[in-house]
Amino acid sequence: MEMRIDGETRIFPIVGDPIAQVKSPALLSRIMANRGFNGLVVPIHVSADGLADFMTCARRLHNVEGIIVTVPHKPAALEFCDRLSDSARFAGSVNVMRRRDDGSWAGDNTDGRGYMDGVRACGFDIAGKRALLVGVGGAGSAIAYEILNREANWLSIHDANIERRDAVIARLSEAFPGKVGAGNADPTGFDFIGNATPVGMREGDPLPVEAGKLVSGQFVADAITKPEVTPLLQEARERGCNTMPGLGMFNAQAEILVDILLAADVAK
Repeated sequence: MEMRIDGETRIFPIVGDPIAQVKSPALLSRIMANRGFNGLVVPIHVSADGLADFMTCARRLHNVEGIIVTVPHKPAALEFCDRLSDSARFAGSVNVMRRRDDGSWAGDNTDGRGYMDGVRACGFDIAGKRALLVGVGGAGSAIAYEILNREANWLSIHDANIERRDAVIARLSEAFPGKVGAGNADPTGFDFIGNATPVGMREGDPLPVEAGKLVSGQFVADAITKPEVTPLLQEARERGCNTMPGLGMFNAQAEILVDILLAADVAK
């Protein structure tokens, strides 16, 4: 169905800093059009010190019915939600918000579901496997939960922020005792290696793991969408690993995001 842009178009900002790397606005807008909904997802570049002002403004715009949140605003977006899903509450971050009929804002986190659905679509089943995840920030903590929720045998977490890493491990241990611990940049012995950090987005970034130790048969996933093939994924492919780029994660969760944004009780 052809996309409409007119006075009745409902606006769904996607906010981040930076924002140039996001590929989701066209995809999500197209899904809305295919469902017969007159909506448009628009990228908005908002710095951390401007997020509160943006959220205040969004609440006053009657044709803004939902917001998609990306790096680095996902943890901070929690405070602007009146209600939270279980996944958002556990992750301590929000990647999608929607306005309800009563004017309140509901927050959810689909990152874990999207990341692991994308991995599954690439032919890898995490159940019974050993996993190493780098980064447990806004997206990573949701991904960590989903890895264990899908019955991985063990999860090691590596994060430069030791306090954050240990806090996530402590919370995961309550839900999945004996299944999670601290890791490092060495991927040796793992079936699955996932990057959930922005490392690799900018030219000259270091690799998030010791890629020289990757071996054929391992599966390597990245959350970064630009570049589509990150230096980590390129190194992994050269060593015979199967991979999932960040776009695979977003494609997998795109329908979920639109389901949430267009839920029945979104204000009309």
